[in-house]
Amino acid sequence: MIYLNENIDAIDIGRALAAVSQERRIEVLRYRQLHDQRQSLAVYLLLCEALKKEYGITERPVFSFHPQCKPFLTDYPDIHFNLSHCRHAALCVVDDRPVGCDIEDVPDQIDLELCKRCFNESETDSICSSPNPPLAFTELWTKKEAFLKMTGEGLTDNLPAVLDTPRARKASFSTHFAPDHSYVYTICK
Repeated sequence: MIYLNENIDAIDIGRALAAVSQERRIEVLRYRQLHDQRQSLAVYLLLCEALKKEYGITERPVFSFHPQCKPFLTDYPDIHFNLSHCRHAALCVVDDRPVGCDIEDVPDQIDLELCKRCFNESETDSICSSPNPPLAFTELWTKKEAFLKMTGEGLTDNLPAVLDTPRARKASFSTHFAPDHSYVYTICK
């Protein structure tokens, strides 16, 4: 299930800090910028909302980590989740199988050198020939990152080939665009 908060700036930091675990409070307060604190709170609160609505879980989540540092719920290891945020929104996905998500702001323009480092030749050509290259770039980027987050691998040196693997070809992707195209998010299962 997908949970999205498109109004991060409305989060009352003081009130939200009172509603989160001590562990999360410490993590949030490490951020110096208020917007960064709101983003961290937003994804955590979305996870709490998702756990309550989907599974009836009302206690604050306790996290453990897989060897690749992907978090999981210590008391509910069969509930899979993933979190992401950008300047415009926060995203949480929960499922009964491994899931990854990524949400990114759409840049004003693309960096061709970055494209060449992150995408294969076919992907780069597709981005450059798109009627909206920044949107195409962000769509493909979120797809790659959502897949890597689903697998628990995280960013890799082999980004151009990430989607050319048998496992990636078997994965299910769902991409969504903000109505004003300010951000894109992709869910991978």
